[in-house]
Amino acid sequence: MKRKICIFTGTRAEYGLLRPLMQLIKKDKGLKLQLLVSGMHLSREFGLTYKDIKKDSFCISKKVGISLKSDTSIGISKSISLGIAGISKAYMQLKPDIVVILGDRFEAFSAAAAAMISRIPIAHLNGGEATFGLIDEAIRHSITKMSHLHFTSAKEYKKRVMQLGEYPDRVFNVGAIGLDNIRNLKLLSKEALEKKLGFCFNRYNLLVTFHPTTLEKNTSKKQFSELLKALDELKETNLIFTKANADTDGRVINRMIDEYVSRHRQKSVVFTSMGQLRYLSAMKYVDAVVGNSSSGIIEAPSFRIGTINIGDRQKGRIQAKSIIGCRPDTKSIRAAVRKLYSKKFQQSLKQVASPYGDGRTARRIKDVLKNYRLDNILKKSFYNIDPKQRKSRF
Repeated sequence: MKRKICIFTGTRAEYGLLRPLMQLIKKDKGLKLQLLVSGMHLSREFGLTYKDIKKDSFCISKKVGISLKSDTSIGISKSISLGIAGISKAYMQLKPDIVVILGDRFEAFSAAAAAMISRIPIAHLNGGEATFGLIDEAIRHSITKMSHLHFTSAKEYKKRVMQLGEYPDRVFNVGAIGLDNIRNLKLLSKEALEKKLGFCFNRYNLLVTFHPTTLEKNTSKKQFSELLKALDELKETNLIFTKANADTDGRVINRMIDEYVSRHRQKSVVFTSMGQLRYLSAMKYVDAVVGNSSSGIIEAPSFRIGTINIGDRQKGRIQAKSIIGCRPDTKSIRAAVRKLYSKKFQQSLKQVASPYGDGRTARRIKDVLKNYRLDNILKKSFYNIDPKQRKSRF
């Protein structure tokens, strides 16, 4: 009998990361792929990206709608509760052998909580990471404790998952799955990308992706205003904006992007969802990723381009030497841009190496999902680390 592997996805970015794994599971004759789609995929405001999943020839097993009408704390709490209820029902119908969940968003928390209560084993990707500025930090570690198999993107993250009490033989350091797309996709030529984006590259070009720092209250408007001021001062520079996710105050940022692009159509474009092919192709031709997205930390170094990482949203992640950190104010962002284009920094980019693996992550995960014995996996005990083995706190 085929092992039924249910993959949950609630956002465009998450789907793009999981896609290589989904393709391998679909091709494996010993596995049955189930696809559970929810969250932003089903929202018109965020691009109805479930259609992109269908275009990639995947069969969606179940759709679970949650309310994304509000990005307030009350609105997101409502979305979480609706997600748990709807996803629980979907699990009852699909009866998966194991559920695969990536990351740390509130939609993923709903999927994990529902699986735990439904007594379905959970395989979690990207545990052990740290983002001190986000509610995702607590959500990620919560999902780790609900999960049974763990796939981490770096050795340090594996140690953190073990520090949370997970047994070493259930924690696999496989690298970042985001690098698989860079390795496997045939990226667009510059001319083809310009045509698809309706955008002409200038002498200098930046990919801007900025999201709320969710453990800060009402900072999104101020911080993004500071970024726009710095960007507006740049000469011979064109900008590609991607919109924020359905986080608290994300709509504030999205309105500001729309207003800015409407006033500067000659040098800027905006996308609700670029998809992995266009987004990674853009990375190939821009000078840097600017903002506070994990893609600037994980994927950008593989292209040997710079990243201007603003504020605390990604604070705590392992970072390559191509990352320039700065405060969320115009003066600091200006200084970061000067460093980015300095001869010394540009020369250093030639030697940058990603700390997140080799782009063969999906196959490693698929092999574990296929072969790991699931008998009695639900009953977990706590793995205690010998204090003598602790050289540092993780």
